[in-house]
Amino acid sequence: MPEGPELQLASRFVNEACRGLLFGGCVEKSPISRNPEVPFESSAYHISASARGKELRLTLSPLPGAQPPREPLALVFRFGMSGSFQLAPGDALPAHAHLRFYTAPPSPRLALCFVDIRRFGRWDIGGEWQPGRGPCVLLEYEQFRENVLRNIADKAFDRPICEALLDQRFFNGIGNYLRAEILYRLRIPPFEKARTVLEALQQHKPSPELTLSQKIRAKAQNPDLLELCHSVPKEVVQLGGKGYGQESGEEDFTAFRAWLQCYGMVGMSSLRDRHGRTIWFQGDPGPLAPKGGRSRKKKSKGAPQGPEDRMEDPPPPSKAPSRTGRARRGHPEQTTAQQPEGTSLQRDPEVPPRAEKGKRRGRPATSACHQPQSIKADTASLAPQSPAAP
Repeated sequence: MPEGPELQLASRFVNEACRGLLFGGCVEKSPISRNPEVPFESSAYHISASARGKELRLTLSPLPGAQPPREPLALVFRFGMSGSFQLAPGDALPAHAHLRFYTAPPSPRLALCFVDIRRFGRWDIGGEWQPGRGPCVLLEYEQFRENVLRNIADKAFDRPICEALLDQRFFNGIGNYLRAEILYRLRIPPFEKARTVLEALQQHKPSPELTLSQKIRAKAQNPDLLELCHSVPKEVVQLGGKGYGQESGEEDFTAFRAWLQCYGMVGMSSLRDRHGRTIWFQGDPGPLAPKGGRSRKKKSKGAPQGPEDRMEDPPPPSKAPSRTGRARRGHPEQTTAQQPEGTSLQRDPEVPPRAEKGKRRGRPATSACHQPQSIKADTASLAPQSPAAP
């Protein structure tokens, strides 16, 4: 799923793809998305993007003289599990294109699309970064480091280090594959207490006898956890392409797979943390490993694999539990939509509640304009694959 590097790469893609393009008209939202309508219309505007941690800001800037006169509008996107941006012909939209920005005539019509297969992505109007997120591990390293070390007493660091690394109040941009790669390089057990790991960084100070060049060399040769939280995501950005995700180009994903050392690799073990997320590691899991948790090793391609080996974090079942089955067992009925909203930055959850069944299915595409356009080719491609699709 997209993490800090993927958001940076997506921002770079938008800026490069939209450079020189003139957009016009309304912003069009698919009828399936439960995200808000985007109340924007302009005869001529440009699009630019910037990223911070696990968020991307898209800015729509009307040109002088564009009609109707209006101020720029900014949207902040969180990609969920499968969000991305694509530029496509206006008459051949990709499936699951839930928000579309069209170019102005007379040139061949193109559409910048926010594509989200699993529909866990979100956008907010206004352009403000989500409150509570810490400094970006990629772009604000010094502030990020200071924020972590200043708050070591926080109860978040009572937890295993693998869980603390997903807390976006302190590690904005770190996700599942990055935490595995960072801990593996330092040989830190994933279920070691976070405070124990971080307190060692407070106590470690370079010798005053070292020259500046020696200090820099020693830092490069022996980076600590917080330094790797900056440099490892930077390596992914330098790979180019779109980073993690098989839905990106095959060449992009091949480069990324070659870069991985731990996450999902053969011979590595895995356990689920208390939030159900899989952590990959090698060796001892650490003193806070879940009791009764069964570590699994990644098998080579030639070895027989069970379902648990083929899927890192399986999606929710497509069908809700049977009412009669739950009643028979004495459990109250509970659907995914009744589960926690998932706004806690401590967990940085990637799976928000599912949309209610049957709503908005088959309706035409909508926009903030007075006369929404209906795109036949898009209606079928955007329809849910099953009534309980997320």
